[in-house]
Amino acid sequence: MGKTAFIFPGQGSQAVGMAKDAYEAVPAATEAFRQADERLGFALSTLIFEGPDTALKQTSNTQPALLTASIALYEAFKVNGIRPDYVAGHSLGEYSALVASGVLAFEDAVETVRSRGEFMEQAIPDGQGGMAAVLGADREALAVLCRDITESGQLVELANINCPGQIVVSGTKEGVAAVAERVKEAGGKRAITLEVSGPFHSSLMREAATKLSDKLEAVTFSEAQIPVVANVTAKPVREGSEIRQLLVDQVYSPVLWEDSVLWLLEQGVDTFVEIGPGSVLTGLVKKIDKTVKLYNISSLESFASVTEALEAR
Repeated sequence: MGKTAFIFPGQGSQAVGMAKDAYEAVPAATEAFRQADERLGFALSTLIFEGPDTALKQTSNTQPALLTASIALYEAFKVNGIRPDYVAGHSLGEYSALVASGVLAFEDAVETVRSRGEFMEQAIPDGQGGMAAVLGADREALAVLCRDITESGQLVELANINCPGQIVVSGTKEGVAAVAERVKEAGGKRAITLEVSGPFHSSLMREAATKLSDKLEAVTFSEAQIPVVANVTAKPVREGSEIRQLLVDQVYSPVLWEDSVLWLLEQGVDTFVEIGPGSVLTGLVKKIDKTVKLYNISSLESFASVTEALEAR
Protein backbone atom coordinates (compact mmCIF):
# COMPACT_ATOMS: atom_id res chain seq x y z
CA MET A 1 0.00 0.00 0.00
CA GLY A 2 1.24 3.46 -0.90
CA LYS A 3 2.15 6.12 1.62
CA THR A 4 0.70 9.58 2.23
CA ALA A 5 2.36 12.98 2.68
CA PHE A 6 0.66 16.09 4.04
CA ILE A 7 2.13 19.22 2.44
CA PHE A 8 1.67 22.84 3.53
CA PRO A 9 1.80 25.95 1.29
CA GLY A 10 4.04 28.98 1.65
CA GLN A 11 3.76 32.71 1.10
CA GLY A 12 1.64 33.64 -1.90
CA SER A 13 -1.21 31.23 -1.12
CA GLN A 14 -2.87 33.58 1.36
CA ALA A 15 -6.35 35.01 0.71
CA VAL A 16 -8.75 37.15 2.69
CA GLY A 17 -11.35 34.87 4.32
CA MET A 18 -9.14 31.75 4.34
CA ALA A 19 -10.24 28.98 6.74
CA LYS A 20 -13.19 31.04 8.01
CA ASP A 21 -15.61 28.17 7.47
CA ALA A 22 -13.45 25.89 9.65
CA TYR A 23 -13.14 28.65 12.27
CA GLU A 24 -16.92 28.98 12.48
CA ALA A 25 -17.73 25.26 12.56
CA VAL A 26 -14.92 23.29 14.23
CA PRO A 27 -13.78 24.04 17.81
CA ALA A 28 -10.19 22.90 17.12
CA ALA A 29 -9.92 25.44 14.29
CA THR A 30 -11.55 28.18 16.38
CA GLU A 31 -8.97 27.54 19.08
CA ALA A 32 -6.06 27.94 16.64
CA PHE A 33 -7.25 31.43 15.68
CA ARG A 34 -7.84 32.32 19.34
CA GLN A 35 -4.34 31.20 20.30
CA ALA A 36 -2.79 33.22 17.47
CA ASP A 37 -4.64 36.40 18.48
CA GLU A 38 -3.67 35.93 22.12
CA ARG A 39 0.00 35.14 21.47
CA LEU A 40 0.52 37.99 19.00
CA GLY A 41 -1.44 40.53 21.01
CA PHE A 42 -3.64 41.74 18.16
CA ALA A 43 -6.64 40.49 16.18
CA LEU A 44 -4.85 38.52 13.46
CA SER A 45 -8.11 36.63 12.87
CA THR A 46 -9.90 39.88 11.94
CA LEU A 47 -7.18 40.70 9.41
CA ILE A 48 -7.46 37.20 7.94
CA PHE A 49 -11.24 37.24 7.65
CA GLU A 50 -11.81 40.89 6.70
CA GLY A 51 -8.54 42.14 5.19
CA PRO A 52 -7.64 44.50 3.68
CA ASP A 53 -5.66 42.42 1.21
CA THR A 54 -2.83 44.97 1.15
CA ALA A 55 -2.25 44.47 4.88
CA LEU A 56 -2.52 40.69 4.59
CA LYS A 57 0.18 40.73 1.89
CA GLN A 58 2.72 42.40 4.20
CA THR A 59 5.25 39.69 4.95
CA SER A 60 5.12 40.14 8.72
CA ASN A 61 1.34 39.61 8.56
CA THR A 62 1.25 37.02 5.79
CA GLN A 63 3.49 34.55 7.58
CA PRO A 64 1.52 34.19 10.86
CA ALA A 65 -1.78 34.46 8.97
CA LEU A 66 -1.01 31.63 6.54
CA LEU A 67 0.41 29.45 9.31
CA THR A 68 -2.72 30.00 11.41
CA ALA A 69 -5.12 29.22 8.55
CA SER A 70 -3.17 26.09 7.57
CA ILE A 71 -3.02 24.76 11.13
CA ALA A 72 -6.70 25.56 11.72
CA LEU A 73 -7.57 23.45 8.68
CA TYR A 74 -5.14 20.73 9.78
CA GLU A 75 -6.57 20.59 13.31
CA ALA A 76 -10.11 20.46 11.93
CA PHE A 77 -9.24 17.69 9.47
CA LYS A 78 -7.21 15.77 12.08
CA VAL A 79 -10.43 15.01 13.92
CA ASN A 80 -11.04 12.39 11.21
CA GLY A 81 -8.05 10.42 12.55
CA ILE A 82 -6.03 10.23 9.33
CA ARG A 83 -2.29 10.37 9.94
CA PRO A 84 0.32 10.92 7.22
CA ASP A 85 3.58 9.01 6.81
CA TYR A 86 5.50 12.23 6.09
CA VAL A 87 4.99 15.98 6.21
CA ALA A 88 6.65 18.80 4.30
CA GLY A 89 6.05 22.48 3.67
CA HIS A 90 7.21 25.01 1.12
CA SER A 91 9.33 27.75 2.75
CA LEU A 92 7.01 29.28 5.38
CA GLY A 93 4.91 26.11 5.07
CA GLU A 94 7.72 24.18 6.73
CA TYR A 95 6.60 25.73 10.03
CA SER A 96 3.10 24.32 9.50
CA ALA A 97 4.66 20.92 8.85
CA LEU A 98 6.69 21.21 12.07
CA VAL A 99 3.57 22.00 14.08
CA ALA A 100 1.75 19.06 12.49
CA SER A 101 4.66 16.75 13.32
CA GLY A 102 4.78 17.86 16.96
CA VAL A 103 8.17 19.60 16.72
CA LEU A 104 6.84 23.08 17.51
CA ALA A 105 3.95 24.22 19.67
CA PHE A 106 1.59 26.25 17.50
CA GLU A 107 1.80 29.35 19.72
CA ASP A 108 5.61 29.30 19.51
CA ALA A 109 5.46 28.85 15.74
CA VAL A 110 3.06 31.74 15.17
CA GLU A 111 5.18 34.12 17.23
CA THR A 112 8.35 32.91 15.49
CA VAL A 113 7.03 33.43 11.95
CA ARG A 114 5.73 36.88 12.87
CA SER A 115 9.29 37.77 13.83
CA ARG A 116 10.68 35.92 10.80
CA GLY A 117 8.56 38.08 8.54
CA GLU A 118 9.74 41.24 10.29
CA PHE A 119 13.39 40.18 10.04
CA MET A 120 13.00 39.44 6.32
CA GLU A 121 11.38 42.83 5.71
CA GLN A 122 14.22 44.57 7.55
CA ALA A 123 17.07 42.68 5.85
CA ILE A 124 17.31 44.86 2.76
CA PRO A 125 15.76 48.25 1.91
CA ASP A 126 12.46 48.05 0.04
CA GLY A 127 12.91 48.07 -3.73
CA GLN A 128 16.55 46.94 -3.73
CA GLY A 129 15.85 43.23 -4.00
CA GLY A 130 13.45 41.02 -5.88
CA MET A 131 12.48 37.59 -7.15
CA ALA A 132 11.37 36.16 -10.49
CA ALA A 133 9.95 32.83 -11.62
CA VAL A 134 11.96 31.46 -14.55
CA LEU A 135 10.02 29.17 -16.86
CA GLY A 136 11.54 26.43 -19.00
CA ALA A 137 15.18 26.83 -17.95
CA ASP A 138 17.63 24.02 -17.29
CA ARG A 139 18.50 23.97 -13.60
CA GLU A 140 22.26 23.66 -13.99
CA ALA A 141 22.42 26.17 -16.82
CA LEU A 142 20.39 28.67 -14.79
CA ALA A 143 22.73 28.19 -11.82
CA VAL A 144 25.70 28.96 -14.11
CA LEU A 145 23.95 32.08 -15.45
CA CYS A 146 23.24 33.29 -11.90
CA ARG A 147 26.89 32.78 -10.91
CA ASP A 148 28.02 34.71 -13.99
CA ILE A 149 25.75 37.64 -13.20
CA THR A 150 26.72 37.58 -9.51
CA GLU A 151 30.43 37.63 -10.41
CA SER A 152 29.77 40.71 -12.55
CA GLY A 153 28.61 42.54 -9.43
CA GLN A 154 24.85 41.97 -9.10
CA LEU A 155 23.98 39.09 -6.79
CA VAL A 156 21.29 36.68 -7.94
CA GLU A 157 20.81 33.04 -6.88
CA LEU A 158 18.46 30.07 -7.26
CA ALA A 159 15.81 30.42 -4.55
CA ASN A 160 13.03 27.88 -5.15
CA ILE A 161 13.55 24.70 -7.18
CA ASN A 162 9.82 24.12 -7.58
CA CYS A 163 9.37 21.61 -10.40
CA PRO A 164 10.74 20.87 -13.87
CA GLY A 165 10.58 24.10 -15.82
CA GLN A 166 9.84 26.38 -12.87
CA ILE A 167 12.68 27.81 -10.80
CA VAL A 168 12.54 31.05 -8.82
CA VAL A 169 15.62 33.29 -8.66
CA SER A 170 16.27 35.87 -5.95
CA GLY A 171 18.74 38.68 -5.40
CA THR A 172 19.35 42.32 -6.13
CA LYS A 173 16.82 44.06 -8.34
CA GLU A 174 19.50 44.45 -11.03
CA GLY A 175 20.61 40.83 -10.75
CA VAL A 176 17.06 39.52 -11.16
CA ALA A 177 16.53 41.85 -14.13
CA ALA A 178 19.73 40.53 -15.74
CA VAL A 179 18.46 36.95 -15.46
CA ALA A 180 15.22 38.02 -17.13
CA GLU A 181 17.16 39.63 -19.98
CA ARG A 182 19.46 36.63 -20.50
CA VAL A 183 17.02 33.84 -19.63
CA LYS A 184 17.34 32.16 -23.06
CA GLU A 185 21.02 31.47 -22.33
CA ALA A 186 19.79 28.92 -19.78
CA GLY A 187 17.18 27.48 -22.11
CA GLY A 188 14.42 29.47 -20.43
CA LYS A 189 11.33 30.88 -22.13
CA ARG A 190 10.73 33.87 -19.89
CA ALA A 191 10.97 35.24 -16.37
CA ILE A 192 8.00 36.58 -14.42
CA THR A 193 8.73 39.17 -11.73
CA LEU A 194 7.08 38.22 -8.42
CA GLU A 195 5.27 40.62 -6.10
CA VAL A 196 7.36 40.10 -2.99
CA SER A 197 8.83 42.47 -0.45
CA GLY A 198 12.38 41.12 -0.58
CA PRO A 199 14.94 38.71 -2.05
CA PHE A 200 13.88 35.67 -0.01
CA HIS A 201 16.04 32.52 0.09
CA SER A 202 19.13 34.37 -1.10
CA SER A 203 22.32 35.24 0.75
CA LEU A 204 20.97 38.80 1.09
CA MET A 205 18.83 37.31 3.89
CA ARG A 206 21.78 36.34 6.11
CA GLU A 207 21.10 39.20 8.51
CA ALA A 208 17.52 37.98 8.90
CA ALA A 209 18.84 34.46 9.52
CA THR A 210 21.11 35.70 12.30
CA LYS A 211 18.20 37.43 14.03
CA LEU A 212 16.02 34.35 13.58
CA SER A 213 18.74 32.18 15.10
CA ASP A 214 18.68 34.31 18.25
CA LYS A 215 14.87 34.11 18.35
CA LEU A 216 14.85 30.32 17.95
CA GLU A 217 17.23 29.83 20.89
CA ALA A 218 14.31 30.55 23.21
CA VAL A 219 11.95 28.14 21.42
CA THR A 220 11.44 24.52 22.46
CA PHE A 221 11.98 21.96 19.69
CA SER A 222 10.69 18.44 20.28
CA GLU A 223 11.54 15.33 18.32
CA ALA A 224 9.31 14.92 15.26
CA GLN A 225 6.51 12.39 15.66
CA ILE A 226 6.17 12.29 11.87
CA PRO A 227 9.28 12.65 9.66
CA VAL A 228 9.61 16.15 8.20
CA VAL A 229 11.30 16.56 4.82
CA ALA A 230 13.44 19.69 5.16
CA ASN A 231 13.59 22.38 2.47
CA VAL A 232 17.35 22.82 2.77
CA THR A 233 18.35 19.17 2.40
CA ALA A 234 15.31 17.48 0.80
CA LYS A 235 15.83 14.74 3.40
CA PRO A 236 13.84 13.68 6.48
CA VAL A 237 14.72 15.11 9.85
CA ARG A 238 13.45 14.31 13.34
CA GLU A 239 15.92 15.71 15.87
CA GLY A 240 15.00 19.10 17.36
CA SER A 241 18.39 20.84 17.40
CA GLU A 242 19.04 19.86 13.78
CA ILE A 243 15.64 21.23 12.77
CA ARG A 244 16.39 24.52 14.55
CA GLN A 245 19.58 25.00 12.52
CA LEU A 246 17.88 24.03 9.26
CA LEU A 247 15.23 26.72 9.84
CA VAL A 248 18.00 29.29 10.17
CA ASP A 249 19.73 28.04 7.02
CA GLN A 250 16.41 27.96 5.16
CA VAL A 251 16.09 31.77 5.25
CA TYR A 252 19.04 32.25 2.87
CA SER A 253 19.15 28.84 1.13
CA PRO A 254 17.16 27.54 -1.83
CA VAL A 255 13.94 25.63 -1.20
CA LEU A 256 14.54 22.20 -2.73
CA TRP A 257 10.88 21.41 -3.34
CA GLU A 258 11.30 19.28 -6.46
CA ASP A 259 14.04 17.27 -4.72
CA SER A 260 11.83 16.86 -1.63
CA VAL A 261 8.93 15.49 -3.68
CA LEU A 262 11.25 13.14 -5.58
CA TRP A 263 12.58 11.82 -2.26
CA LEU A 264 9.02 11.21 -1.03
CA LEU A 265 8.18 9.38 -4.25
CA GLU A 266 11.24 7.16 -3.72
CA GLN A 267 9.85 6.20 -0.29
CA GLY A 268 6.61 4.99 -1.84
CA VAL A 269 4.46 8.07 -1.31
CA ASP A 270 1.68 8.02 -3.91
CA THR A 271 -0.78 10.39 -2.24
CA PHE A 272 -0.22 14.08 -1.46
CA VAL A 273 -2.68 16.14 0.56
CA GLU A 274 -2.15 19.91 0.48
CA ILE A 275 -3.52 21.48 3.66
CA GLY A 276 -4.01 25.23 3.51
CA PRO A 277 -5.38 27.87 1.14
CA GLY A 278 -5.04 27.38 -2.60
CA SER A 279 -3.56 24.55 -4.63
CA VAL A 280 -0.06 25.76 -5.54
CA LEU A 281 1.75 22.71 -4.19
CA THR A 282 -0.53 20.08 -5.71
CA GLY A 283 0.06 21.86 -9.03
CA LEU A 284 3.82 21.59 -8.57
CA VAL A 285 3.64 17.94 -7.51
CA LYS A 286 1.56 17.13 -10.59
CA LYS A 287 4.30 18.58 -12.80
CA ILE A 288 6.85 16.36 -11.04
CA ASP A 289 4.77 13.15 -11.26
CA LYS A 290 1.41 12.97 -13.03
CA THR A 291 0.56 9.52 -11.62
CA VAL A 292 0.18 10.43 -7.94
CA LYS A 293 -3.12 11.10 -6.18
CA LEU A 294 -3.57 14.73 -5.17
CA TYR A 295 -6.05 16.24 -2.71
CA ASN A 296 -6.63 19.70 -1.25
CA ILE A 297 -7.87 20.59 2.21
CA SER A 298 -8.59 24.29 1.72
CA SER A 299 -12.14 24.47 3.05
CA LEU A 300 -14.61 22.44 5.12
CA GLU A 301 -16.47 21.23 2.05
CA SER A 302 -13.41 19.25 0.97
CA PHE A 303 -13.18 17.27 4.21
CA ALA A 304 -15.75 14.56 3.50
CA SER A 305 -14.59 13.63 0.00
CA VAL A 306 -10.89 13.66 0.92
CA THR A 307 -11.53 11.59 4.08
CA GLU A 308 -13.53 9.06 2.09
CA ALA A 309 -10.83 8.81 -0.56
CA LEU A 310 -8.02 8.35 1.97
CA GLU A 311 -9.94 5.79 4.03
CA ALA A 312 -10.67 3.78 0.89
CA ARG A 313 -6.97 3.36 0.06
